Amino acid sequence: MVLVALRRALYRLGLLGRERLPVPVVVIGNITVGGTGKTPLVIYLALALRALGRRPGIVSRGYRGDATQVSEVTAGSDPGVVGDEPLLLARRSGCPVFAGRDRVAAARALLVAHPECDVILADDGLQHYRLFRDVEIAMFDQRGVMNGWPLPAGPLREPVSRLTEVDAVVLNGTAVSPAPTFDRPLFVMGLLGESFYRLDDHGTTCSAADLAGNKLHAVAGIGAPQRFFDRLSAMGLNFAEHAFADHHSFREADLALAGDAILTTEKDAVKLARLRLPLPVWVLPVTAEVSPDLAAFVLEKLNGHPSA
Repeated sequence: MVLVALRRALYRLGLLGRERLPVPVVVIGNITVGGTGKTPLVIYLALALRALGRRPGIVSRGYRGDATQVSEVTAGSDPGVVGDEPLLLARRSGCPVFAGRDRVAAARALLVAHPECDVILADDGLQHYRLFRDVEIAMFDQRGVMNGWPLPAGPLREPVSRLTEVDAVVLNGTAVSPAPTFDRPLFVMGLLGESFYRLDDHGTTCSAADLAGNKLHAVAGIGAPQRFFDRLSAMGLNFAEHAFADHHSFREADLALAGDAILTTEKDAVKLARLRLPLPVWVLPVTAEVSPDLAAFVLEKLNGHPSA
């Protein structure tokens, strides 16, 4: 944690160089490890900003992808190469998406290929200090800061005091602010989604009621699998839980299950589509809604306030 704070201080003092892009940058990240719901928030912001007249592009690290260089992500990209989250971002947002460990290089490549883009959304880039950012958004889910210890003893990438420097905090679902006295603008994100689509035929959909009474398996390889399981339970479904590590690279042997159907997330579905599975797979897509209007807040920061 001391080294992280020192590194950030060196960037703030100008002793380590920060690179400014020709368009503004909005970073969505967290100070904890694990999934807090960043991907649906990035999709929400991309669609909402586009509806407000902006032309966003998205950069992502492409975690667990095999690509060693910056690459453009399209709806037909291989998730094993570009990563599961960038592929989902490309499919759901319809915006240009570039993946690479170096966010600066990814953003510059995106702008060369898509010069029409006038704002960059950086997925999970809060600690990528070399990329100059105009707006910082930190996310939390119901787990909060957990034991409050820094890595590796706990989940914290940075101290909670880091929140004094962000522009906004987004709380996913029932999360509460870990630092209510910091007086940062707070937004609450909810996820909507009640209808499933079949993995091998997206045009075929069903409701939870249609699945009730079947022998179901719920599969999740995301940062917080229990959040997915809780959602299914709230929909009235009974199922066997199968939790995997975040970004798990699924094999057919992982899902050699007996029953009637497998339920999974969209993030997992982009990887399961490559496998031959013994059961039909139903995917639950979710759409974020944020209150108050986070997109309007971001646009106001971009249009009416100097860069921070």
